[in-house]
Amino acid sequence: MTLHIETPALLFSATSLILLAYTNRFLTIAQIVRSLKQNYEDKESAKTLLEIKNLNLRLTLIRYMQMFGVLSLFLSVFAMLLLFLDQQLIGIYLFGLSLFTLLVSLGISFWEISISVNALRLHLSDLVEPKK
Repeated sequence: MTLHIETPALLFSATSLILLAYTNRFLTIAQIVRSLKQNYEDKESAKTLLEIKNLNLRLTLIRYMQMFGVLSLFLSVFAMLLLFLDQQLIGIYLFGLSLFTLLVSLGISFWEISISVNALRLHLSDLVEPKK
């Protein structure tokens, strides 16, 4: 079984774009948390506190998404180095591990998106449809 050095390089563009998306999510949520914190300090509300706790969980998940995404990229580069040094078997296993860590990152991303959608549904649940 052989793996060409170009194969792990295929993950570079995808992983870079995923990490950029994760960073954008993090920055957006951080901004919302700052705003909600100010609102909470002005007028203490249990609903606002629950929203902040929900966003805190999402920030933690995004940190893990980023961590596993970076680890995937690192392992992919390391696999390329091993393939360059003619260490086929170890390179193949490391590339497989990089794919697994990318899969974990995407799984956590799915979890975070699910929490986000549920939070938005809850936030919109108090709206009443206009009467016809």
